[in-house]
Order: sequence, then C-alpha cells, then structure tokens
Amino acid sequence: MAKQNNVYKDAYNRCLALLGAGESLPSEPELGTTLGVSRTTVRSILSRMEERGLIEWNKRSKLVLRAPAPDDFFPDDETDSLSQIIERSFMRRLLAGGAQAGMQINELELAREIGVGTTSVREFLIRFSRFGLIEKRRNSHWVLKGFTKSFALELTEIREMFELRSAAAFAALAKDNPVWTDLDAMEQEHHELIAAIGTRYGEFSELDERFHRLIHSASHNRFIVDFYDVIAMIFHYHYQWNKTNEPGRNKIALQEHLQYIAALKSGKLDQVEKACRRHLKSARETLLQSIPESWQ
Repeated sequence: MAKQNNVYKDAYNRCLALLGAGESLPSEPELGTTLGVSRTTVRSILSRMEERGLIEWNKRSKLVLRAPAPDDFFPDDETDSLSQIIERSFMRRLLAGGAQAGMQINELELAREIGVGTTSVREFLIRFSRFGLIEKRRNSHWVLKGFTKSFALELTEIREMFELRSAAAFAALAKDNPVWTDLDAMEQEHHELIAAIGTRYGEFSELDERFHRLIHSASHNRFIVDFYDVIAMIFHYHYQWNKTNEPGRNKIALQEHLQYIAALKSGKLDQVEKACRRHLKSARETLLQSIPESWQ
C-alpha cells in the first residue's frame, strides 16, 4: 500500500501542474499515459481533485474549476519520483526471488504490483539493461544475467571516481543552499536508526541510497546522476544478499556516514576525501564479501 501511495502522491502533484482554469483534462487513458500510472491511480487522482473543488468530474467531462494552490500539493518529503519508486520495487522483487542468474522478470506483473503503467516500467528496464545485468526476452519478459566479481570491481572503480568528485562539489556549496537542510535531516535519521538498529536494521538500504544520491546530486552532471541507477541497485541492496551480522554491518556503515557528513559540513576538502575514501573502501569490501559463491 505504501508503494502505491508514493506512486499516487507523486502522480497527483504532477497532475496538478496540468490544470488550467476553464480548461478540461484529457481522457483517463491519456492521463495515465502522460503520468505513467495505471487507470486506477488516475481515478484516485481525479476523485481527490473533485473533493478539493479543483475540477468538476462528470463521467468523461473533467472541467477545471480553479488553479491549484500551494496547499493542494502533497509535501515533497512524502513523494518519490516515479523512477525511484520503480527502481525500489524492482530491487525488492529481485531480492525476494534471491536475485539468481536466470531469474525471470515480467514487466506486466511488476507494473501491476507497483500501480504504474507498463510503459514506465519498460522504459526503466530498457535503461537499466545497458549495464548488461538484465536482458530482454519475448512477451514482456526479462531475465537476470547475474552479477560477477569482475563486474563489482569495475563498478567500484567508477563509483569512487564519481563520488569523490561529487563530494568535493557538495562541500563547496554555499551554506544557504537547501541541500544542507536536507543533510541535517538525514543526519538525524542516521542517529535515530543507530539507536534502534537491533530492530530497524532492514531500513538501512533505502537510507543509504538516499544519502549517496544526495551527494551525487551536487555534481550537476547528468551522466553521474543517471549512472546512479546501477550503483543504487548494487551497493544499496547488496547488504541484503548476505544476512551474516546484518545489524552490525549496517551500524558500522551508518557511523561512517556520520563521519562523512561531519567532513562535508567542515568544508575541508582533505577531510572530505579521507572520509569518502574510508567509507567507499568499506562498501567495496562488504560488496565483495556479499556476492554469492554461485555468482562468482
């Protein structure tokens, strides 16, 4: 339900941007295609808009009554982008199936599970397939090709290059930049998770993803940001491939994140580089230890 709620809120906010007073919204199938969501989600969006007096909805007629006000939107911290939602759902499905080479992925089932349009899922899978980890087959099916040690080593080398550059750019940002507020909030999340690591250790992967994605956003480099899709899949979910001492490993990573955050806040590039390299070295070692023997 939570996944579908994220899809709904993100799509709802994007649909508000389509409203123009006195105009009419397109048909439900057209809205679904534009927003990349299912017809059920479109109807939920239209119902909420009608309840808030934004539109007059009578079967096929969807007349816009007023422009949206700021309080009509869901807060940003309650929504994820459609690509992030699909990515996380894709990873959960791989993990549930053991992420073994040869595993089948059906884009229609994945789209139905998330509550989005099949086109959005297909676009994500096509974009992801360029890394050679999944391959298209007939009838909307894909197959997982497997993840090897050599692939992991290549990936870590590129990740370190990109993140060192992004971390330096982050530390150099003006102190009134909104990302510092985001970093403060994330720092608090780290403390809260460490305090409850015994029962909440499974939440680490998504926090890890959001933390590193925030750092990479400072690069303002579309290729680095786009490459982060495959980094997120491998680094931020590999912890769940090997369950050995998972709470302990995740606690160490969280503590390294806090040292990394302190270095970023210091603005001292030597400290930033040191903290970044230390954490990425640990992540590399954990990744290599986590690869199942059958994949090597």
